[in-house]
Amino acid sequence: MSRFTTLTPETMTPRQKEVAGNIGAGARSGIKGPFPAWLHSPDMADAMQRAGRFMRWDSSFPARLSELAIIITAKAYEARYEWFAHLPLALQGGLRAEIGEAVRTGMQPRDMAEDESAVYHFCTELHRDKDVSDAAFEKAKALFGEKGVAELLGICGYYAAVGLTLNVARVPLPEGTPHPFG
Repeated sequence: MSRFTTLTPETMTPRQKEVAGNIGAGARSGIKGPFPAWLHSPDMADAMQRAGRFMRWDSSFPARLSELAIIITAKAYEARYEWFAHLPLALQGGLRAEIGEAVRTGMQPRDMAEDESAVYHFCTELHRDKDVSDAAFEKAKALFGEKGVAELLGICGYYAAVGLTLNVARVPLPEGTPHPFG
């Protein structure tokens, strides 16, 4: 059960209704995930949904890599709903299931492609150490350019905010879905 008061069309302010309409009209097709909590601050919700749209659909990364960054972030914060929502998207984007399982269990995946390895090391170091080594930075920069490194940081930061919101709001997993982290 969410800790936040459930907003309904009857209880929303005009600005909340406007932002909810913008969120629901896009590819998200509804108000779910962190948005019910974020709508309590409609201007923040609007800014976050615009950032999220870029991170998820408009960055220079293919889904296989952006979703890898997202599930690494979900694991780092034990964001169970974020994991539930994004692991299938990672797999649909072409990430191999064994890579997802290794991330879920905290193991380094084997036999990753060079770009997957760069994303894995960059994101894992970022969440674990709150920084990245020169080697991880330079490898990501060589493969993705400075634009890509900036976007990878953005993806991790945005989805850290999503995961933390989902955890604090106590957004439940669908009934019968096991907790992915224990």
